[in-house]
Amino acid sequence: MAKDTDIQPNVTLAESFRGYTALLRQIKQRILIAQQRAIHAANEEMLRMYWDIGGMLQQSQAADGWGKKTLQRLSVDLKNDYPEIKGFTVRNMQYMVQFFCEYNQELTMVKTASCEITKSMISQLDEKSKPIAQPMVAQLGKYNFTLPIKHLDWTHNLVLIKQVKDIRARYWYMVQSIANHWTTRYLQEAIKLDDYGKHGALANNFTATLPAPEANEVKAMLKDPYIFDMLTFTDPYNERDVEIGLVKHVEKFLIEMGAGFAFMGRQYHIEVSGDDYYIDMLMYNTFLHRYLVIELKDTEFKPEYIGKLNFYCSAVDDLLCREGDNRTIGLLLCKTKDRIKAEYALRDIQKPIGISDYELGQALPKDFRGSLPTIEEIEKELETSTP
Repeated sequence: MAKDTDIQPNVTLAESFRGYTALLRQIKQRILIAQQRAIHAANEEMLRMYWDIGGMLQQSQAADGWGKKTLQRLSVDLKNDYPEIKGFTVRNMQYMVQFFCEYNQELTMVKTASCEITKSMISQLDEKSKPIAQPMVAQLGKYNFTLPIKHLDWTHNLVLIKQVKDIRARYWYMVQSIANHWTTRYLQEAIKLDDYGKHGALANNFTATLPAPEANEVKAMLKDPYIFDMLTFTDPYNERDVEIGLVKHVEKFLIEMGAGFAFMGRQYHIEVSGDDYYIDMLMYNTFLHRYLVIELKDTEFKPEYIGKLNFYCSAVDDLLCREGDNRTIGLLLCKTKDRIKAEYALRDIQKPIGISDYELGQALPKDFRGSLPTIEEIEKELETSTP
């Protein structure tokens, strides 16, 4: 039998088509966008369903006056009829009612004059898939913004409903959760530490030294004061002691600094014109793509501290920054600061710098600890005081 001369040797597609890698990357990117759209659409529909069910329950209860036993029966029946759908517990249905009452205008209602910074942050969900970024929902008539409820999952929404009653604070935590990809646990920790209360209080020159969008992002990233309650000192201490303590507790330090920070080093060495210099602490924010130079002082603010920090920011920009990195930010941490002096010191500085206070944990004096009652003594006192 004659051999089939039409059969060609196996040649891989990558070898025969030079654009194969780029084509594969484009297809995978499109698949990823479709997956993201499906996830966001499913989340939005689930929230809408929970809101509708919460409304049905609230209106029925108001009309017929039934109690918890009705919820228990509904829970059993719904679980039997829809075993594959989770979330029909008594407690979760109570949360649905709370969800409906909290946002008692339909979730599809949109306020046209949404805050521009929120739109910008929502768009960061996926630069390639802007159609996913839907308008803000839950119109709030007395405010000039609307809450991005459907861009957060059910658990995030529940945490905010239960723990953050102030609407402006809730809005801020929502935006931060979306922009910085906060987990539920991280959101709870941020609320516990009152990140909203600390936000925007630090003295800074960001508006004068950065484009408006970047200035807003950096202001949202930093706070005043920073609470380093993992550190306690009973004896006199200096800034080096604080540095060493923060490095020992680096995980808690990073949580206090905020999302996206990577710790680059303490007493970070740089060389300028043959001379050695050591930055107290150097960090990098992976979300904002910029270095953060931290100078730590164990005294109140002094204007001369700014000059050294400005020098370090310039050096890091030249020596460490690569293509794609944004301008380095300086952060001066002092025990206290006079805001007027701080603003004067920053006025003509060209590098973006912020000045914040820091607080340490309060240690009990050594001679005071021995005078505290023991657990047994406290329990005995409680027993004797009980009528």
